[in-house]
Amino acid sequence: MIGAATAAPMADHAREFAEPFRARGHDLSAIYYFGESVLLPHWRGRGIGHAFFDGREEAGRTKGFETSCFCAVVRPNDHPMKPADYRPLDAFWRKRGYAPVEGLIADFEWNDLAEGTSASHPMQFWLKGL
Repeated sequence: MIGAATAAPMADHAREFAEPFRARGHDLSAIYYFGESVLLPHWRGRGIGHAFFDGREEAGRTKGFETSCFCAVVRPNDHPMKPADYRPLDAFWRKRGYAPVEGLIADFEWNDLAEGTSASHPMQFWLKGL
């Protein structure tokens, strides 16, 4: 395996995912949520990331969803866990027609490896009409 990408109806996800949409009056049944998207470094830059998005977008359209979305961790540029070869994906996402929606942010809790404790992390949602 060199990578994986997931997607599912927003209505099927945890409360933390859906709450920011509910609070803004979005119809959860119309939103297709893109979860994880990971690809080994050696395979990046070969169009596979685009294929991941193409496949999930087509699946969302076929199933009758109106909107696709995903969320990305909000971190400062000088975050201590940022890899030395980190390259932001904002330009890739924008080129595909996605845009961050101001204020559409969820907070998720997980353990930080560096800190060894559980903490809340802001996640910015990006949307695109299908």
